[in-house]
Amino acid sequence: MAEQLGISGRIAQRFQNTEITPLLAVVGLLLGLFAILVTPREEEPQINVTFADIFIPFPGASATEVEHLVAGPAEQVLSEIKGIEHIFSVSRPGMAVVTVQYKVGEDNTDAVVRLFSKVLANQDWLPPNLGVGTPIVKPKGIDDVPIITATLWSDDPAVGAFELGQVAHALEQEIKRVPGTRDVFTIGAPSQVVRVLLDPQALAGYQIDLTDLRRTLQAGNVTRDNLTVTANNEEILVQAGTFLSCPDELRQLVVGLHGGRPVHLGDVATLERGPQQPDAYVSMGSGRGAIHTGLDLLGNTPAVTIAIAKQDGVNAVSVAHQVIERFAQLQGTFIPEGVNITVTRNYGETADYKAKKLITKLIFATASVVVLVWLAIGWREAIIVGTAVVVTLALTLFASWAWGFTLNRVSLFALIFSIGILVDDAIVVVENIHRHMAMSRAKLLDLMPKAVDEVGGPTILATFTVIAALLPMAFVSGLMGPYMSPIPINASMGMLISLVVAFVFTPWMANAMMGKRHAAGVGHADHGHPADHTGDPNATAARGRLDSLFKVVITPFLAGRQGHLNRWFLLVGILLLIGASLMLVTSRVVILKMLPFDNKSEFQVVLDMPEGTSLEQTARVLDEMGEYLSTVAEVTDYQIYAGTAAPINFNGLVRQYYLREGAHLGDIQVNLVDHKHRDRQSHEIALAMRPPLQEIALRYGGNAK
Repeated sequence: MAEQLGISGRIAQRFQNTEITPLLAVVGLLLGLFAILVTPREEEPQINVTFADIFIPFPGASATEVEHLVAGPAEQVLSEIKGIEHIFSVSRPGMAVVTVQYKVGEDNTDAVVRLFSKVLANQDWLPPNLGVGTPIVKPKGIDDVPIITATLWSDDPAVGAFELGQVAHALEQEIKRVPGTRDVFTIGAPSQVVRVLLDPQALAGYQIDLTDLRRTLQAGNVTRDNLTVTANNEEILVQAGTFLSCPDELRQLVVGLHGGRPVHLGDVATLERGPQQPDAYVSMGSGRGAIHTGLDLLGNTPAVTIAIAKQDGVNAVSVAHQVIERFAQLQGTFIPEGVNITVTRNYGETADYKAKKLITKLIFATASVVVLVWLAIGWREAIIVGTAVVVTLALTLFASWAWGFTLNRVSLFALIFSIGILVDDAIVVVENIHRHMAMSRAKLLDLMPKAVDEVGGPTILATFTVIAALLPMAFVSGLMGPYMSPIPINASMGMLISLVVAFVFTPWMANAMMGKRHAAGVGHADHGHPADHTGDPNATAARGRLDSLFKVVITPFLAGRQGHLNRWFLLVGILLLIGASLMLVTSRVVILKMLPFDNKSEFQVVLDMPEGTSLEQTARVLDEMGEYLSTVAEVTDYQIYAGTAAPINFNGLVRQYYLREGAHLGDIQVNLVDHKHRDRQSHEIALAMRPPLQEIALRYGGNAK
């Protein structure tokens, strides 16, 4: 028999009754459990979206001069770098911003190294002796998107953005201690400065000139630590000068002489320590949906926002949980009484929710397949197929982790999508073993290799046919290719694993589940009691019901001339249904798109006011838009960013929203109640809000998006 069996039959014969087979299955389950525990959970797939901004200062130059003398030559030099897809440049008075975008999938580290090497090796493109500054290169990638944002605010009118900013800067150092965090920065906190308010009468009385005073201030804030003095054959290091570190040192700074006595800065000026003139405003407000979150806030109040990004390959769920837990621990120490902190973005929570939801659907899909097999063949066969699917999924999760994928909505969707094809191999093998058991009185261990070998060739062919159909999707270029790559790769790996499981584990499981029952059936048959050799009355009854259903449905299409006519009617009906389904697309009843709308918990409003608009006017328009948002039932809270950009999301990263700085620009980050407490999808809510928000912006000459 061994010579007549093919590869699938020989594999089944080798593993159908050995002790190593269940051990291999247990190892597969443990590997899957290990993968679930260690695979990072994220909101989106980890893809290499590598680009960098190069800032080249050119003080005093016009936009035209910057374009011709700096931006143009820079583009020509940078275009020589391997792997670059696009180069953009923006020329403004005194500054050129050149953006280098690599092809999606380029390794981030290699791309940045090549860029720095090219910039440093070709600085001679800059025109000499014209005051062009040193280029500053700032690489950007998917891990620059903050996964946690926390907004600090206070009910006390005396606590403003400056005081909140001091608290936020103290928190930055503590949050940075959390393992896995990357960038931690604060948005909306004014800088601390010392204002020197000169007294004109005192200056005139002491005969102090403003130019001399300016030079004295500059000279008094300089230090040199690379000086040496040689004495007695020894070299002594000398430090000259000092940096000014507090207002008292400024007051005691000598700025001149009068009547032989030194004149201090405090004699001719008043010094005040406080916030710098703000170039951005951040505020926070609440909506009607705040009752679901317990946020107690009336109107808009000044605020600052701390944004936290995670390191590459780190579990977003665990990092977010530790950061939020750290915020709670710092209450009463680094976060004083009267200062509230509200988590306004938590991608770790949403990633964990989506992963759990998709895993639940994965379990439901597997259970549905098991129930279907139970109804069609029998409960023993259903257990065999279910166990094979669980082992296949466990090994597929491990293979996905080993490949470098994370647990996200795309990779889990790939497993749900492939359940229908992963189960095919086990079902085909089990069904044919079941058929041979009903036809033969031979021992189960003797008939199983032949049964597996009989369907082995077509099963192998069908598996590789599916892989050939799916795998080309992994080679799609552009942004969507790497984004969707978990679907073809995970599904293909799952198909290969399911094939191995069907030939190795399924025969062993069939022998364990049905071997004794089949042997009993053979014994009864030998004593003159013909029976179903599976020994399962439920399976016999189920097969009888299926035979009756088959006769009722199929017989009208097989009976003579009338059957011939019925087959034509069936063909015409199928064609009509196909045509009707295509009409659903052409009539736009069914909309074709790459990805379904995601029911997000947030969306962003971007405001562009006419250039030259003051920061206060931009903030006024944003406040009016915020008043409208506070009346929307689904809105829990919103953060207004005037003159600066809100913490970016993936969309903002690609569109470079982090470069939005200026008095005429503004953002509003809108947070919605949990989807359980609202009937409308986030996309529907955003569409409904767009006309009223745009109307407010147009009233002041702006544009809301």
